[in-house]
Amino acid sequence: MGISSDLSRLEQALGVSITRQRNLPVGYGLHGYHLSLSDGRELAVKAGTAPIPEQLDIEAHMLRALKTQSRLPVPDIIYADPQLLAMSWINSSHSVITPAHERHMARLLSDLHSQPQPCFGFDRDTVIGILPQPNARSKHWIPFFRDQRLLFLARFAHQRGKLPAPLLVRLERLGEKLEKLLDEPAHPALIHGDIWSGNVLLRKNRINALIDPAAYYAHPEIELAFMTMFGSFGEAFFQE
Repeated sequence: MGISSDLSRLEQALGVSITRQRNLPVGYGLHGYHLSLSDGRELAVKAGTAPIPEQLDIEAHMLRALKTQSRLPVPDIIYADPQLLAMSWINSSHSVITPAHERHMARLLSDLHSQPQPCFGFDRDTVIGILPQPNARSKHWIPFFRDQRLLFLARFAHQRGKLPAPLLVRLERLGEKLEKLLDEPAHPALIHGDIWSGNVLLRKNRINALIDPAAYYAHPEIELAFMTMFGSFGEAFFQE
């Protein structure tokens, strides 16, 4: 099925016509569009066959979870299936994250992470970019992190020739010691899971929306560690 037929299918599903179309960069071999509809709505759309089966449907599921289980600003899902994801269009007026944006993000995430969740993991497997995230539910964080994140991704990388065998062995040995090195968090928390500047939409001094999540129930510090890895948020965020 081609991209034009995907957009025609969207018109049929919504019962409206597309009056304007321009391309958006989305990556991973997908096609992105900013669409204007005959009923006045504007949409952000991803279309095509993603590297992971059902990737767009998974993204929609994660955004719905963030919308219903938190106060985090995320797009509304207008339509979703494995080859097509249509979301409400959200404007972004800034490209540089300022200290005011950092402080607002700190308040948003403090609220998100303070809400206890029932377990670690999720109600389905998710993705981060084009990498799978298995989410078998667990009562405890450390075994979940060891088996479903650290060792799963290490073995995934090794199988694809990206991680040498000696380093895999070292990571497996580290996994055996994690309970002596880490503490359990106070409770599981829903995280966005992929916060960096490219996934943040800004407007004036506020975070207007977060997009492209890699959500699951986790230790909140995973969110913070990921953010520091990319350096998108700094001193003002952590001081808040």
